[in-house]
Order: sequence, then structure tokens, then C-alpha cells
Amino acid sequence: MVHAQFSPTAREAVSVAAVAAKTGKDLTWQEIADAAGLSVAFVTAAVLGQHALPEESAKAVGKLLDLDEEAVLLLQTIPTRGSIPGGIPTDPTIYRFYEMLQVYGTTLKALVHEQFGDGIISAINFKLDVKKVADPEGGERAVITLDGKYLPTKPF
Repeated sequence: MVHAQFSPTAREAVSVAAVAAKTGKDLTWQEIADAAGLSVAFVTAAVLGQHALPEESAKAVGKLLDLDEEAVLLLQTIPTRGSIPGGIPTDPTIYRFYEMLQVYGTTLKALVHEQFGDGIISAINFKLDVKKVADPEGGERAVITLDGKYLPTKPF
């Protein structure tokens, strides 16, 4: 049976325990994702409380991180999504994404609507990828791919 959470508190506690175990065992998010058999972005989001894991994936993550049965069950529940509390984010990395949307949000909206029409890009039917690539001018660059299904607005 599918269950949903209506408060993020329980999932936050599981996230804290899971991240502590990840750190204590010196694991990477990729190693946890490999155990779960799903993408690193999805599993990371799930462990951090933003997605439900399928039963077998939750059990594998629980075993790897030595989580108890209750935590494994909670990893399978539909969470209350949203990881940024009200106001402007203060974490520098999250703030930079906020800044990117402040600067390019209207541009993205204009280009999406021009190419697709009235609608949204789904964050549920979605894929995320993060890659580190060499910068031709020296250093490194982050290539972030956001791949969401377009959902048109339907008049009723």
C-alpha cells in the first residue's frame, strides 16, 4: 500500500541518520545509488527526503546504511516535498541556483512558452544530471541538465 507523509519531520530525521551513516562509512552518493539500482540524482533526492524509493531500493539503501525497519519504511513513503524553507536561501550553493533563476527565470519561461506553448515543465517526470567538465580557459565547469516532461495547460 502507498502511504504519504504530511509533515517533513519524520523524513528529515531519516535523512539526518542516512547522511550520518553515509559519512561514517565514507560512501559516495553514487555508491548508494548503485545499491538502490537507480540514478544518483533520484536516490540522493530520495535519501534527502524529496522522493519515495521503491521497496527493494529502500531495503538496499537501508542495509547499506544500517538503517532500521522504520527508516526503510519511511524511505518508501511519499514525502512532503520542498527542501527550501520560506525566504531567500542562505546556503551559497543553493543561493546560486536561486540567483540563476532570478536572472534567467523569465528567459527560461519566455523560451519554453515560445517553443511549447502554455504549460509547465514537470519536476515529477524529470531527469537530472550533474557533470564536471574541463573549462577551456582553465579550471572546471559544472554542466547541469534538467530534463522534464512538458505538460500543456488544458482548458476546461
